[in-house]
Amino acid sequence: MVSAMRHRGPDDSGVFIEDGVALGMARLAIIDVTPAGHQPMHNADRSLWMVYNGETYNFREERENLEKKGHVFTSHSDTEVVLRMYEVYGDDFLLRMRGIFALAIYDRRKGPGRERLLLARDHLGIKPLLYCKAGTNFIFASEIKAMLASGLIEREVDPEALRLLLTCGSVPQPLTVLRGVHMLPAGSCLVRERGSERVNRFWKLGTNRVTGLEDTSYEELVAAVRSSLVESVRLQMMSDVPLGAFLSGGVDSSLLVALMAGNSARRIKTFSVGFEAEGAYMDETDAAGKVAAVIGTDHTRVLVTGSEVRDRISQIASALDQPSVDGVNSYFVSMAARRRVSVAISGTGGDELFAGYPWFITMSLAWQKERRHPFVGAGRRFLGSVLQGEVFDRLASGRLGTTVDRVRSWAGFVSRYSRIYRIFDIPGTASVLAPEMRSRARTGREQTFDMMSCDELAEAGPVERVSALCLRGYTQNQLLRDIDAVSMAHSLEVRVPFLDPVVLDLALSLPEDAKLGGLSGLANPEGATYRETGTKKILIDAGKGLLPEGLDLQPKRGFSMPFDTWIRGPLRDVLEDTLSKTSVRRRGFFDEGNVERVKTESLSGQKGWARPWLLMMTELWCREVLDGGKPMSAEIQANGG
Repeated sequence: MVSAMRHRGPDDSGVFIEDGVALGMARLAIIDVTPAGHQPMHNADRSLWMVYNGETYNFREERENLEKKGHVFTSHSDTEVVLRMYEVYGDDFLLRMRGIFALAIYDRRKGPGRERLLLARDHLGIKPLLYCKAGTNFIFASEIKAMLASGLIEREVDPEALRLLLTCGSVPQPLTVLRGVHMLPAGSCLVRERGSERVNRFWKLGTNRVTGLEDTSYEELVAAVRSSLVESVRLQMMSDVPLGAFLSGGVDSSLLVALMAGNSARRIKTFSVGFEAEGAYMDETDAAGKVAAVIGTDHTRVLVTGSEVRDRISQIASALDQPSVDGVNSYFVSMAARRRVSVAISGTGGDELFAGYPWFITMSLAWQKERRHPFVGAGRRFLGSVLQGEVFDRLASGRLGTTVDRVRSWAGFVSRYSRIYRIFDIPGTASVLAPEMRSRARTGREQTFDMMSCDELAEAGPVERVSALCLRGYTQNQLLRDIDAVSMAHSLEVRVPFLDPVVLDLALSLPEDAKLGGLSGLANPEGATYRETGTKKILIDAGKGLLPEGLDLQPKRGFSMPFDTWIRGPLRDVLEDTLSKTSVRRRGFFDEGNVERVKTESLSGQKGWARPWLLMMTELWCREVLDGGKPMSAEIQANGG
């Protein structure tokens, strides 16, 4: 299992074994790179053992608190501090942690028969932690590849996870693509003792945790946002190895890089992804280069070509660890960054907290409209709710599916939101799945039911509510999971200062009009500039004096790559092979005829790239991971990664 994820920790490894228990660790050394940071780590009398993936940014402060109580440390690592915190504070140590982490602590202080295992995962699920019960065995790891390497679990895909993958472009947690393997929910701990386990939530999203902001001037709010980001960036720059940043040229990454530059005596190393002529129309590296020149960074432009994507596509599928429609950009920028640094700062989270995505506008406008016409809204909600019943699932996946799906979307806020971002709609998902998979996958099931757990701020206003839905859905399941998987495939740790719990609490306590302005009077709000919509207003104002002038005069543009060009050119043979009737029939997941239709529509230019790409990546993942491809470390080393 350790060997299967050596790419996550090439610097050191270790295993602790006693009767009935084994802990293993592949370590990427970031803080205290000496042997003193070796894992699994134990306490003085060896009654506690821990494996720990991540960083605790406030570990120095916690260490000082413990030293004042008389505790002595033998290393300079945050791992030892976290273990000592558990020893002193019990499970409440998690409430004191500020960082990104997945950890396991084996506690045998109570003696034979009363041993205890604690697993815990950070607030936003930035670091992965999977677990599974297989007979009397309990298995956990950071990756599916390691879980499979145990030889104790079945190589069987979860039909419901497959359905959700087709709809969402990623597998929603706590499910994983493998049946019976679950992701520990973010902000949760699992305790196993005496043969059973329980999962407890130690943190969740909340509004108005920073009090008194309603009586604070806008200028003071701007200062508070800037101050919180300054502190978060300062804490997350701690490292005993070289550190850099991803720079797209947008507001979020540009602001973080500017703050990094202000906290460093050296030029910050930055990295962005660009394309040749095949993707020149969507290349944003000129913007990144201009920002880099203004801030004064040591900038690298990573050129990605279709032929290079083709050469590495199997490695990308393996690196992702689960099928996904995303991750290619992060794979290549991480590969380039790792040649010069071991840690990279990312701007992920800025859009989620400061209303940067177009769907904040869409949902706010819909919410305002419903408030203006409450009786019409109530009638539509009633009708939509009725059709969400399980009895209508067969209609939803049949010929009337499009009509049923539209009416179901009227049922409420979550129902409408769940339809903003999806790859296949419900009828499309049902058609592309193999007939024998459809009932097991529960095709036709209303999407709202799959998203209810993400609606963590159901009583909040539309902006905060969308933030929660996004953070617990798309961000957690796709962006953060994919970034961690492909960056760690290159032994690179990625940090996300916007998603620091302190920054997050402040952002969710701000007045909505500080993040999203008035939308009335705009002919096309979704295509308007930041200045016209007020989107990210407070974040842009927090960057004044640090960022180039005029960043707010551009519309929000999501990062994209020339996938349409690639699948009709350099990757066409890969697409034809993976989605051939022979391949589809052998795998048994999808319907041959409908997959052929999806492929033909895309290759002819009738439809976009996302649907065939997702099907292609699913088959490639099956070949590389499910069927047992070469070990990740061997693949990357063979190609100079």
